[in-house]
Order: sequence, then structure tokens, then C-alpha cells
Amino acid sequence: MLTVASEIDTLARFGRALADPIRCRLLLALREAPAHPSDLADALGISRTRLSNHLACLRDCGLVVAVPVGRRTRYELADERLGHALDDLRSAVVAVAADRTCPDAAGKDCC
Repeated sequence: MLTVASEIDTLARFGRALADPIRCRLLLALREAPAHPSDLADALGISRTRLSNHLACLRDCGLVVAVPVGRRTRYELADERLGHALDDLRSAVVAVAADRTCPDAAGKDCC
């Protein structure tokens, strides 16, 4: 059973993963279907090096897993419930305040 502190740490880890637009796009792409890094890089229009860094972050957070497929590696969400959580979170945020931004301490948009 998770303690309150570990639940908070888990939610904070998920929040850090979602804090970057590329990682959000990656999670949404993997919500649709597992994919190989080269396909993800092409779909997102980013370099493979940049993609690799973001995939490593998501792997370290426990949100995605790397699955060996022959000589290649395919990435997928670590748990199918993450896809449902992303859908629910996106729907809730859009329903609550689609026209809002979230300024950070420096006055820039953080969302």
C-alpha cells in the first residue's frame, strides 16, 4: 500500500514528465500505439538524439518501457491505465479552463 508521501512523489514524477511539451506529445503518441524511436522522431519532427533524451526521462519516471523486438527496440506505455489517465486529465483540463495559461515565477507560460 502506498503512503501519502509516496503517492505525492508518484504524482510529482508524473507532473515532471508532463511539464515538457515533447514528452507530452510522446506520451500521447504512445497512447495511440507502441512505436520505434525512428518512427516517433519522424512523427514528432525532432532529432533522434533529442527523442532519446526524452524517452530516457520517461523510462526513468517509469511511464514508458522499452521492449526488444529483434534487433530493434519498441516503446510503449508502462501500463495501459496511463493512456486512460492522459485522456481523463486532458478532458478535465480542457473542460475547466481551455483559455488559461499558467505563468511561472519568471512570468513565462509554464503550461
